[in-house]
Amino acid sequence: MGNNLKFYIDGAWVDPVVPNPIPVIDPATEEVFTEISGGGAADVDRAVAAARAAFPSFSRTTKKERLALLKSCLAAYNRRFDEIAEACTREMGAPIGFAKEAQAFVGRAHFQALIDVYEDFAFTEKRGTTLVAKEPIGVCGLITPWNWPLNQIVCKVAPALAAGNTMVLKPSEIAPINAILFAEVMHEAGVPKGVFNLVNGDGPSVGQKLAEHKDVDMMSFTGSTRAGIIVAKAAADTVKRVCQELGGKSPNILLPDVDLEDAVRKGIGACFINSGQSCDAATRMLVPRALHDRAVKYAVDEAEKQTTGDPWAAGTVLGPLVSQMQFDKVQRLIKAGIEEGATLATGGLGRPEGLNRGYYARPTVFANVTREMTIAREEIFGPVLSIMPYGSEEEAIDIANDTVYGLAAYVQGKDLKKAREVACRMRVGSVYVNYPDTDFEAPFGGYKQSGNGREYVDFALNDFLEIKGIIGYGE
Repeated sequence: MGNNLKFYIDGAWVDPVVPNPIPVIDPATEEVFTEISGGGAADVDRAVAAARAAFPSFSRTTKKERLALLKSCLAAYNRRFDEIAEACTREMGAPIGFAKEAQAFVGRAHFQALIDVYEDFAFTEKRGTTLVAKEPIGVCGLITPWNWPLNQIVCKVAPALAAGNTMVLKPSEIAPINAILFAEVMHEAGVPKGVFNLVNGDGPSVGQKLAEHKDVDMMSFTGSTRAGIIVAKAAADTVKRVCQELGGKSPNILLPDVDLEDAVRKGIGACFINSGQSCDAATRMLVPRALHDRAVKYAVDEAEKQTTGDPWAAGTVLGPLVSQMQFDKVQRLIKAGIEEGATLATGGLGRPEGLNRGYYARPTVFANVTREMTIAREEIFGPVLSIMPYGSEEEAIDIANDTVYGLAAYVQGKDLKKAREVACRMRVGSVYVNYPDTDFEAPFGGYKQSGNGREYVDFALNDFLEIKGIIGYGE
């Protein structure tokens, strides 16, 4: 079990103040495979105190020293890469190939992207007689989710380190083992004691305590909009900075000139990736009304090709959902789609054929979905696509923006000028035109109830810095 029942505080693995074991369930088997310890206020206090004590010295380290530390972290991460990927398969059901090629890979990629950008990042600039300095903000509380755990851990820890901050990480208690391995990576990399701390536990017992703690200067949270509101309210009394990446209900607009079959088939992938458990998944496919039936045909064919099953088996595309709670939510929303009159084109309620245990959902496509339906408005977080017909371009843009969320949008079309024009009218933080390759130097974050602040490279780095003007500094 290694360090699973311990917390990483002040450079050492320590026992919780009060033992509180939490089972960790393998979603493919529905069986407990290990336990972690759940923390409480006293554990948070210890971790925050360690981070606070480490801040004066670490905040004065040089950019060169922190760059060397980031490179050491990446090297240690790469040495533990396979273990980290295997943890993602075991605790969140990610197919092993996907766990290596995506889940563990993105952590590596974000470290490298920040290192590349950091080389040229300026912490000071002169404006007239004023020196504008960017300085570390202090002790940062980091709360990360279960669905892309390494992505979010690295997207917070790496820029926090690069900025000269100290931190306390609370990963999801649903998929925590990858974070324990990550803490071991930080230790192996030589991160100074107290700079990085890990306390496991649930939201009320650890996350909320971090958010309301008087000695925490900033909260960076990724998760549901509901939980993000709780974090923001808890942080408000101490007027600390709060950066959030929350839910999404991303539209995928297929313009009239699109290569329909290609766009629909790739759209299934953009919706179903990670078993649909992505905040920026392209869950609402908007197609011209005249192309709707053909689009449904292609979508059904592609959805039924998605191999769902054992995440350790070669060829598996979709693993299980992460938990019983998530499975129940997806079932509830599929049922709502049926009851509200959407056309169930494929999939539906229950597990896929041949699977009698595990939190597996059937790859599902709904057609003739209207904007008022629950499945068009609520974040499902499962392999469920809603195909929505539209009449005019203006109507498509209106439907796309008619949501409380604003994380991402997708636009497909042969006329690149037109696709870009539509992209510019999306009220979201990221727009993906014609299914581009991932760009790890792009900003990531949302409008509206999808959050505030931005992640990735120097966009994240700036969120972890305070700006000081020293007026009269001199010519």
